[in-house]
Formats: sequence, structure tokens, C-alpha cells
Amino acid sequence: MQRKDFRCCHRLRVRWSEVDIQKIVFNAHYLTYADCAMTEYWRALALPYEAGMQALGGEVYLKKAGVEYHASARLDDLLDVGMRCARVGNTSLVFECGVFAGERLLAAIDLVYVFADPATQTKRAVPPQLRAMIEHFEAGGEMVELRVGDWATLGRDATRLRMAVFVQEQGIDPAIELDEHDATAGHAVAYNRLGQAVATGRLLYEAPGDARIGRMAVDRVVRGQRWGRMVLDALVDAARSRGDAAVTLHAQRSAEGFYRRAGFEVQGEPFEEAGIPHITMRRALP
Repeated sequence: MQRKDFRCCHRLRVRWSEVDIQKIVFNAHYLTYADCAMTEYWRALALPYEAGMQALGGEVYLKKAGVEYHASARLDDLLDVGMRCARVGNTSLVFECGVFAGERLLAAIDLVYVFADPATQTKRAVPPQLRAMIEHFEAGGEMVELRVGDWATLGRDATRLRMAVFVQEQGIDPAIELDEHDATAGHAVAYNRLGQAVATGRLLYEAPGDARIGRMAVDRVVRGQRWGRMVLDALVDAARSRGDAAVTLHAQRSAEGFYRRAGFEVQGEPFEEAGIPHITMRRALP
């Protein structure tokens, strides 16, 4: 088992609460590390776990876990915890997990899950959609489909996602979340392989040759997996294709680093919009 064998790899640092008097990780914590990596695995599939499992008509339950220890993890070690699905059976899913410090394997963990009815916890066949999603991921496939279009086509899914992020999560007044610009803007929505919207954004004409991106939203359960960046890049490409020379946006300060990594630069001073600190950012388009 090697680190390069895992497409999904979650990094964490060993904390004081996880070690003994010798500053060595307690054995049981390796299963906690595996559980963290399992959560990241569903995220890497662009699958919001609760909503996804409801759509699939079941849940996955751990039936068996085994750990083979090779070396000790110690306080403040940076660990990479890899997770992969080794086999999808009729009702079961077999996962393999590797805990690495650098390229050194510290522990190998085998996990057997069963797909079951959440009400009765009786076994069910693994749904074909889940089987196909896992096989596609393990084969290196792209986990989202990006669609660019108008409000009539994408508005329903974009609305659901924006209301969840901006209104329910951030407390923005719903009366100002949806506006008259939606009808004339270009929109991008990223869908997972169950057809669930996981990220969205829109593109407006700010002035001749100058576009404005806004209403960028990603389902909070699957953040940190490139879906927002894919939407942002698609909107920038759309602006470039229609001949715009630059793109401007009002970034929430908490997302400033995200936009900097995408080539946007800060302009002016911070300000408040809808009660949330923002900063204007701009990117020239070659």
C-alpha cells in the first residue's frame, strides 16, 4: 500500500488529546482518522452525504473494521489519510484506508460498510447510481458536470443553492438575494452525478468591456473540493469569450484568499454589503 494509490487523501495533524504520555497516538484514534477520511471521500464524490443518501434511499453502516499497525504516529506529525473503495458488492462496500507520514505507511485499515434501510437497518442492494459514482471516481473521472446557461434553464437549481447558503446559512434577507439582474445574467451551475446542484454563480455586464461575477455559492457540505473554482473559471471564460477586458466582483472577506488564488486583485477599501464585510476584486483578461 502506497500513498500514490489513493485519489482521496485527507491531511491532518496529530493533536495533544490523541497521544499518550510517550506522545504516541492511542491505537483507537486510527479508526477516528479513517472516519475523517471517509467523510472526505463522500465530499470528493461531490456528494452532500445526508441529501445524497436520502436521494439514494438508504444509508451506509459500518459492519467491520480491522487495523494493521506498521509504525507509530506522534504528536504534531502531519498525516495523510488515504481512502479508496476496493470493491462494491451486492449490499456491501469494502474500503481500504492508509495512514501515512510522508511516504511511510503507519497503519492499514480495512472497512466493510453495508447499504441499508435507515428505518429498519436491514440490508438493501447498493443502488446502481452509487455504484457507478464510486467506480467513476476510482477510475479518475470528473465528479461534477458544469452547465452554463440562462435563468430560465438554471434558475431553479441556482435559487435553491443560493437560498441555502446566503439566506439560511448567512442570514441575508431573502428579499435582496434574488433580484432583477438574474433574468439577464449568465449563470453557471455544477451538478454531481445524482443531478444535485453543488455550486453556482452568475455573470453580469458591469460596463462595456467589463463583466461582474456574483452570487458565488457552494453547498457547505462539499466545500474545499474545487467545485466553486470550476464555476468561477467557467464564468471568467464566458466573460473572455464575449470580449470583456476585465472581471470585477465583490468578495466576502472570508473568501478573499480563494479569489486571490484565481488571479483576482484587491481594489479599494473594505466595505459592508448585506451586513457582511466585502472587498472589491478585479482580474484583467488577456
